[in-house]
Amino acid sequence: MSVAPLKILIVDDTPANIELLDTLLRVEGFDTLTAENGEAARSLAIEAKPDLILLDVVMPGESGFETCAKLKSDPDTVDIPIIFLSALDDVKSKVNGFKAGGVDFVSKPVHGEEVLARVRVHLRIRESNRLLAREHQARLEEFRNAQQSILVKPEDCPRANFAVCYLPLEGASGDFYDVVEIDDDVHGYFVADVSGHGVSAAFLTSAIKALLRQYSGPLFSPEDTMRGVDRVMRQMLGEEQYLTACFALLNRRTRKLSVVSAGHPPMVIVRASGRVELVEMKSDPIGIFSSLVLQRQDLRLGPGDRFYLYSDGLIELKPGGSRKLGLEALSEACVAKHAVPLACAPNQILDLVRKKHESAEAQDDLLLMAVEFKG
Repeated sequence: MSVAPLKILIVDDTPANIELLDTLLRVEGFDTLTAENGEAARSLAIEAKPDLILLDVVMPGESGFETCAKLKSDPDTVDIPIIFLSALDDVKSKVNGFKAGGVDFVSKPVHGEEVLARVRVHLRIRESNRLLAREHQARLEEFRNAQQSILVKPEDCPRANFAVCYLPLEGASGDFYDVVEIDDDVHGYFVADVSGHGVSAAFLTSAIKALLRQYSGPLFSPEDTMRGVDRVMRQMLGEEQYLTACFALLNRRTRKLSVVSAGHPPMVIVRASGRVELVEMKSDPIGIFSSLVLQRQDLRLGPGDRFYLYSDGLIELKPGGSRKLGLEALSEACVAKHAVPLACAPNQILDLVRKKHESAEAQDDLLLMAVEFKG
């Protein structure tokens, strides 16, 4: 099977230099592209996506250093390795080239064997980096699939009457939720946020799920559940790592909702009338202190009431924004979407919050769980 030849972009304002390099590379089986100035080179790089660029430093208009810096600031060309070719062989020029983003510096007049050797080295490095990136992405995808497989879906537990929107910032997430069925009319709803995100945080979620199941049931109060999770997680969490969590136990027979928070943002309740209540508690995160301080609130729900558990990324969508304003935006969105079907509510609420913050790019994992009490 034939392999597509690699493309090298040659940038030089001297035609004789271009001709020399073009002949040298084509004889060795490379495809070549040429440009006589930095602006033309940047346009060609975006269009043709060369595998490597040979770039002169002293040219009319923008210098090679300026061209390199602009290429490295563009997401479409940032990964293309750039080798400078220049008669400027002083240390300061070489340092400036590396600062601009170049991977190598070849002094003029160039020697064909040296150019070929350096081109091949940097193309092999680039290919190795690509292979590593693909392998990393494949492992991350496997981990993401494994993490997703342990999450309860609404159709798995229909009597719990919940819906969820779960958007990891990376392939794997430190945000976690679970729904535990104690019996047909009693369910526990749990949301946690491990500090940090990515694989290191996501690795802990399967352990959290196992602990939650171990310490949930008629023998355990909501506080017992949280303390059981805390006892074990303190042994597992890394240095300066912790998690915030909220556990809500709903008994549909008694209409009682018992909420325990461990350093987590306030639960949002929207009554059937449209009135908002925030369940705020002062408490410790899990995994930090040997004696965990928790608070509990017991509430009564009526038909049509909904409550919302979420991770703090949802109230911190705007970089540098106030959590108070973020919570207000979330509460307003929950009220605005109170009449929509439960299954659609979390996604529509998230869309509304993003619009409010004029932010489409999340800075953290996003998780929102909505639960409705039908009566």
